[in-house]
Amino acid sequence: MLKKIFTAAVLGVFALILVNTYGFMGPDQQLNEVATRYAEKGPEEVGAANLVTAVIVTYRGLDTLGEVTILFLTASIIGFFLKTKKEDIQTPVNIRKTSEILETASKIITPMIFLLGVYVFINGHLTPGGGFQGGAIVASGLVLMLLANPLKTVNHKIITVVESLSGFFFVVLGVMGLLLAGGFLDNTFIAPGRFGTLFSAGAIPVIYIFIGLKVGSELSGIVSNMQETQKEEI
Repeated sequence: MLKKIFTAAVLGVFALILVNTYGFMGPDQQLNEVATRYAEKGPEEVGAANLVTAVIVTYRGLDTLGEVTILFLTASIIGFFLKTKKEDIQTPVNIRKTSEILETASKIITPMIFLLGVYVFINGHLTPGGGFQGGAIVASGLVLMLLANPLKTVNHKIITVVESLSGFFFVVLGVMGLLLAGGFLDNTFIAPGRFGTLFSAGAIPVIYIFIGLKVGSELSGIVSNMQETQKEEI
């Protein structure tokens, strides 16, 4: 009885907090000082049509570096705890056969998902998206491929090389902005190009390419490690 009363009290307090929070929520009638600065000066300074995602890799470049680092540590920890021994990998396992519809559809849809992911992170300075979103889409294509063919293996060396090189060059671009322009990940050390075109916004498209490859390879590594630990019998 006491446990139920305590649970009800906690839920009541939590509900009260949510109600009070909802009461104070509402759309801002005007931009704050920082947002106004981005909106007024951003297009001229970074040259990106999609200013929201451009801010992430320019003005907030150090935050993005921290987010990528956290994702790397997460993938490394998961890989450490889910690593399999060589004898476990060589042990034959009976896997439940997948649907013929899923297997056939994946052959058509998976390449399209990969292509969409690449499109999203290359065009992050023009349309909604960017490196994180595009990388996640690429990893989802791998998920579909493994669901359709559970016995398919993923080359971890390729994933590791892509992840390492993309992370290295991402940092290199940041340092180049620091040395050749106004700060870390300052995109103006490359010519801004014509506003609204693919080759615009300076180094932002290049930065997004490496972020997309890094995020995609890290998430793909997580998915691959999870797939190797599955021992589902028929």
